[in-house]
Amino acid sequence: MKILVAADMEGVSGVTKWDQVDPDHFEYPRFREMMTAEVNAAVQGALESSVTEVIVTDGHAGGSNILIEEIDPRARLNTGTPSPYEMVQGLDSGVAGAFFVAYHARAGTRNAILDHTWSSKCVLNLWLNDLLVGETGLNAALCGHFNVPVVMVSGDQSVCAEAQDLLGKIEVAVVKQASGRNAADCLPPGLACQRIYEAAGRAVNRLVQGDVPPILRLPEPIIVKVELTHSGMADRAALLPGARRLDGRTVEFQASDMISAYKSFRALVSLARD
Repeated sequence: MKILVAADMEGVSGVTKWDQVDPDHFEYPRFREMMTAEVNAAVQGALESSVTEVIVTDGHAGGSNILIEEIDPRARLNTGTPSPYEMVQGLDSGVAGAFFVAYHARAGTRNAILDHTWSSKCVLNLWLNDLLVGETGLNAALCGHFNVPVVMVSGDQSVCAEAQDLLGKIEVAVVKQASGRNAADCLPPGLACQRIYEAAGRAVNRLVQGDVPPILRLPEPIIVKVELTHSGMADRAALLPGARRLDGRTVEFQASDMISAYKSFRALVSLARD
């Protein structure tokens, strides 16, 4: 059995501010270490259950955060950007399930560390077929296209609740209790890793037993609607072929399937940022 460990950084225990996940800040190296440790906890929890192969994908910023020299040698690492499936690169390689490690809640969530959706500067809201989603929902829908269930999520209490509301009672590892956007009661790194390790093992055992909620599959074609920060961004985003301007800040387009939706959304955000 093969598992994908898709990792972000904002959900690492101890992270409460952008500086801590910014490569240009002096604190970033500390939190790279902690991110790598939390990923290793998920890898080890999976491999000590029924998993024989693990693919790790570094999904934060430029995808070059996880320390390859410290990662569990039994895993393989997808690093760098861009790649076809970005935050969940490798999901098309026959994986049986996906873990989302160190994730964060969608933009606008109360009591959620560094809540945002893909781009904190550009995207206010994202809908797939009128379903409001963050990165958890966006990536889970792409996994669903490949018949891959998301079986475990770690991060603060808000992203874990978001994941269970959207995906059902999957396994979660709450490693910090957010009391605002930049404040949380955080577990020490060792205890956070233990929680992730245990959740990973439970998730694999449930997957083996067929005890997982239904996979998130969206009806096709898929309507993608994006509310951007200001009208200038929407001006640029509307240049995406097939896009339609809905109002001053909102653009939508139709995609034939979730692969096209995912790639076109990324292109739209890139246009908006320019």
